[in-house]
Amino acid sequence: MRCGKGITIGLARSSTISPPSETGRVDKRGSQSYLRGQMKIDPLRPPASVLQILAASLWFSINLAASEPQSQPLDRRVPVRGLHLSAPSKRDLPAALEFIRTALPKERVNTLILEFNYGFDFQSRPEFADPSALGREEVQQLAKACRENGIELIPGLNCLGHQSWAKRNGRLLEKHPEFDETPGKFPDNQGIYCRSYCPLHPEVHKVLFDLIDELAKACDAKSFHAGMDEVFILADPDCPRCNGKDAAELFAGEVKTLHAHLKEIGCRMWMWGDRFIDGLSTKLGKWEASENNTAPAIDRVPKDIVICDWHYEKAPETPQFFAGKGFDVVACPWRKPNVALGELTHIRAIRAGGDPASARRALGIVQTTWCGFAPFMRAYNSLASGATVEKNSASEAAQCFITLFKTVRGEEEGARPDP
Repeated sequence: MRCGKGITIGLARSSTISPPSETGRVDKRGSQSYLRGQMKIDPLRPPASVLQILAASLWFSINLAASEPQSQPLDRRVPVRGLHLSAPSKRDLPAALEFIRTALPKERVNTLILEFNYGFDFQSRPEFADPSALGREEVQQLAKACRENGIELIPGLNCLGHQSWAKRNGRLLEKHPEFDETPGKFPDNQGIYCRSYCPLHPEVHKVLFDLIDELAKACDAKSFHAGMDEVFILADPDCPRCNGKDAAELFAGEVKTLHAHLKEIGCRMWMWGDRFIDGLSTKLGKWEASENNTAPAIDRVPKDIVICDWHYEKAPETPQFFAGKGFDVVACPWRKPNVALGELTHIRAIRAGGDPASARRALGIVQTTWCGFAPFMRAYNSLASGATVEKNSASEAAQCFITLFKTVRGEEEGARPDP
């Protein structure tokens, strides 16, 4: 018997091993056991020598290995087909539930990221209670609708940055101004984009974790989106705790703190990826990438974080960058269908490429909206009914979503499930 290159094993003439038959499955016929496609052994007449036993075992192992499927590049199917929306208001809950039950399954959405931030009637921290916002019972309805339609619900709360908008501070700094990275600076938030909380304040995480825990529990969440995008205020020279600290080290430290807590409560961490990209060397600028020295943090944080790689004007090959660094990644477009399709092309290329590890890290696509749940829902329904796209964020995001997911659905037809 020849096994591989240049290796031959001889069998004695008295061998009870017969030539291969057909398929390689085990079967029994009378007093004989058949291994189809391998050999036939009569249990009443055992092999005459140890050599025959070894030969039979080796023959079986080689043929079994040959029958196993070889490692192939993943097909182009997109495992994560996501939509990012602001959480609906209490008034819009019935329409939101209908949208989840009808439109999202039709579009083949299987991941819904709802950004709540502080728009929830928190009970764990009385200062954050808001009876006008969704509470636990209403959010449980959203979770149930998602679950019944094969959609993973991922709640989101902006951490570190985005603690203000225009002249108004967000509720965290409104209720706890002591957490501000730059207290007393920038009156009416003039001259800045958004405020940040101080990641080294000794009390900030006690408050933040209570809110995260309550929101995650209400959503029955297995994943949680922690935001972390567009953090411009960090390591401020006037902060008594952060002054002189390295921005990348501070950013990585906050990522690790959030990651450790989310892991403790059974949630996988998702976050935006812009602060991990060097905006100068890539020429992607300070918005979709970082020009304030946070990029080196990418090599200092856990690799089981899902990176939401957002780009809205062009489709750079940054998903390849994140996958190559060992992160699972989803590409995130907004209003431009050509950009969305370009990002989908990048994900498909990674998944179809020759590196199996990177292929499995390219999880898919998440459409962002940035217009509120109700406006997006109305724009989507209008376009689905044949209306023309309007020049506003909701309509353009809805058009991008429809175009992108039509392509995703097309590539899914006839595609086998990923292993």
